Amino acid sequence: MDFNLTEDRQMLSNTVRRYLADQYDFDTRYGVLDAAPFHSPAKWAELSELGLIGAFVPEQQGGFGGTGFDITTIFEELGRGLCPEPMLAALMSARAAADCGAAALVEELVTGGKRIALAVFEPDADSLALIRTSADKSGDHWVLNGRKSVVYGLPGADGVLVAARLDEGLGLFLVENPETVDYAMIDGGGAGELILDSATAICLSENAGDIIESALNAGRLALCAEAVGVMEVLVNMTVDYLKQRTQFGRPIASFQALQHRTVDMAIEMEQCRSITILAASKLGSDAEAKYIAMAKNLIGRAGTMIAEECIQLHGGIGMTWEYPGSHYAKRLMMIDHQLGDHYAQLHRVMAS
Repeated sequence: MDFNLTEDRQMLSNTVRRYLADQYDFDTRYGVLDAAPFHSPAKWAELSELGLIGAFVPEQQGGFGGTGFDITTIFEELGRGLCPEPMLAALMSARAAADCGAAALVEELVTGGKRIALAVFEPDADSLALIRTSADKSGDHWVLNGRKSVVYGLPGADGVLVAARLDEGLGLFLVENPETVDYAMIDGGGAGELILDSATAICLSENAGDIIESALNAGRLALCAEAVGVMEVLVNMTVDYLKQRTQFGRPIASFQALQHRTVDMAIEMEQCRSITILAASKLGSDAEAKYIAMAKNLIGRAGTMIAEECIQLHGGIGMTWEYPGSHYAKRLMMIDHQLGDHYAQLHRVMAS
């Protein structure tokens, strides 16, 4: 198997990397973390113009990519740049809308004309089987009642795709101009609580269980790739610091015990890269849920280990707000908790 990126994906990777390096430095990131919508609408428009959202959707559904490797190529670079833009929400909502056959909505999303989020989980529902938000037909339209929790990319969104319970299963509905409670996530970016009190909605699908699960799997794969990008930068940053920091008259990178710890981190990082490649190759197959859960379980455990090791090897500076490494470590820790932590993924593997 050839693990190298194709020429087109290498160009995409280089484009995203150059853009983030030139246009989204840490000063820009610091400037958007504390004020709603907790990202930069101007930068979001520029990223949309680069075609990133179109790469999430297959060509026959209005995009120009849609494979697992298209997703991982983009999100690995987003991880390297520690970009707080709501690209995860864009990925999941675009794929869900495409699978529902909502061609007009997909076109708006791909061109950046509209930004929506995907709302699935609830305060007491961390799986599709436990969803309580209800959808009822009222004349020619639908009415939703319930609450969605920690909806990624919700602040400032033009609408939200909502998973709601019907008599025969789960449906997927579009709610425009929703009532929300927005907040910043601890590791950057925005999320929110969605309050649905007789909210008018447009039904995209009355049988969307598989569609929603597929969108969530794509999101989990994206988080795995983002984590690999974060790991690479954080490990390299730590090695550079060890080469510069001196103790007893020589760089601490020369101490064998610290060399062993950095090698252990590098091994874990490469294992995470390998299993993410495997999971990307399975997206769209009958086995995607199993392999993506396997990848996110490993990355959740390895990411915590690498983040903790890097902070310890940096010493006190590793905990400061001013040092970029602390933000990379925080993001790596939090990726484990998004869309199901490594314990939840282990249960998914066992059930598959």
